[in-house]
Amino acid sequence: MDLEFDDKMPIYLQIMDRIKMDIVTQKLKANDKLPSVREMSTILKVNPNTLQRAYQELERLGIVYTQRGMGTFVGEGDTMVDELKQEMAREVMDSFILRMKRLGFTEQEIIERISKNIIEVKQHG
Repeated sequence: MDLEFDDKMPIYLQIMDRIKMDIVTQKLKANDKLPSVREMSTILKVNPNTLQRAYQELERLGIVYTQRGMGTFVGEGDTMVDELKQEMAREVMDSFILRMKRLGFTEQEIIERISKNIIEVKQHG
């Protein structure tokens, strides 16, 4: 896992986002074992407590589960993956719309801009 951290956001949240992204994109699948806290903290060069907090939050959200003495694993269920995907899409769209409004675009202009960009991407790959 390669990750550059943004100073504006807590590291444990960035680690959580990366794991969620890996689950949504199927890099991590149901019941895949996550690296141990110690191993992952060494890879990412972060405090093990930061990793532990990320894993605990993911477990609290039902995204991963821990088996005593075995490690932490990705949870099961297509519903969980779909919910994660919808949640992440909503966050991206909310951020995009907020930034566009700050630039002075109206809602209609934002919709038109998105439609235009979709067509351009289709034409140019």
